[in-house]
Amino acid sequence: MKRARSRAPAFDRRLFLMGAGSLVLGGCVASPKPQPAKVLAAPPAVTRPAMYEAVPDEKFEVGAVDVTQMAPKWWRREVDYETDEKPGTLIVETGERYLYHVRPGGRAMRYGIGVGRDGFSWQGRAIVAYKRIWPRWTPPDSMVARQPELEPYSIANGGMDPGPTNPMGARGLYIHQNGRDTLYRLHGTYQPWSIGRSISSGCIRLINQDVIHLHDNVRDGSVIVVRHATAPDLKQVTG
Repeated sequence: MKRARSRAPAFDRRLFLMGAGSLVLGGCVASPKPQPAKVLAAPPAVTRPAMYEAVPDEKFEVGAVDVTQMAPKWWRREVDYETDEKPGTLIVETGERYLYHVRPGGRAMRYGIGVGRDGFSWQGRAIVAYKRIWPRWTPPDSMVARQPELEPYSIANGGMDPGPTNPMGARGLYIHQNGRDTLYRLHGTYQPWSIGRSISSGCIRLINQDVIHLHDNVRDGSVIVVRHATAPDLKQVTG
């Protein structure tokens, strides 16, 4: 007698296969959704104040200041300022990187400045002998000796013509002491990134909009006091 084979019903196999497929499919559906990448918030936009917009009606172009290159602490503003100096006096604090134009009532207009790589090597009391609009640049002979490529702009060759990229900028204030030129200047620059830094060859620089404002409010013969002090928290730039 033949023994009957035990055979699993066909529908059982189909159910098993369907169940396996459901497990595989279920594994895909059950996978956790990927977390969205974190989007970092953009830094707040820096709004350029009206005083740093382009200056119209100038002999040469004075473009709007890129204020992203000039921290707000260096922007021109009127501040409380106690001093024994008379109104109208200019006080240059080289360590702080600020120039103060003294006003009545314990106030001053404060400007951010750039100073020389080694600090302002001259200090003391002097006067603003005269001012110039769009001055020529004549590097002193000592600078030409260090940088021979400046020979075409030497005093003997008449200096560099005024212009938007002239190192003297839109205005120049010339400092004399005891009737003699100190060779130091307060002058403009079109490079906002240089304000608050130690980068020039000795003179005091202000952004063009600020030096125009200063020029318009300072009289010839005004006293200037230059104080040379260190400020280790401020960035020093060489080169």
